[in-house]
Amino acid sequence: MKTHNLTLPLSPAEIDKLKINDKVLLTGYLFTARDVAHKRMMEIIQKGEVLPFELSEIALFYCGPSPVRPGNICGAIGPTTSSRMNSYTPYFIQKGLRVMIGKGEISSEVQNTIKEYKAVYLTMAGGISAYLSQFIVSCETFLWPELGPEAIHKLLVKEIPAYVQCK
Repeated sequence: MKTHNLTLPLSPAEIDKLKINDKVLLTGYLFTARDVAHKRMMEIIQKGEVLPFELSEIALFYCGPSPVRPGNICGAIGPTTSSRMNSYTPYFIQKGLRVMIGKGEISSEVQNTIKEYKAVYLTMAGGISAYLSQFIVSCETFLWPELGPEAIHKLLVKEIPAYVQCK
């Protein structure tokens, strides 16, 4: 197992160098997205409209930050169960998404699509959301604030740890 210090967004060459179980320390922007955000993103694309970001240039973090306590940059930011996004992920990968971060297993369809399109699925341990919040440099609600924690948030992270589970 090797540790990689990587800057987001990841290039195809950087993804290609990764091996299963490698540790990555990510620096750059993550966009959070859970179930409701995935559904809205899919509806926008299927209507022929444009998302406010290019899927190939972002990393999607399956996460819904908890409310911010006074004096903190962000609330807890633990990963959510990735299998809940299985019905959307192959479509987004086909549309350019290359980096997903969550926890737990993903379907064989998602695994096959990741391999076919040379994407990567990174995992973080569950139950460590307070710990992970220390790697957040800034947090802003990016899209759909009315959704609260289901909104898309833009997180600037510095050396947040994750592990390669599928590529």
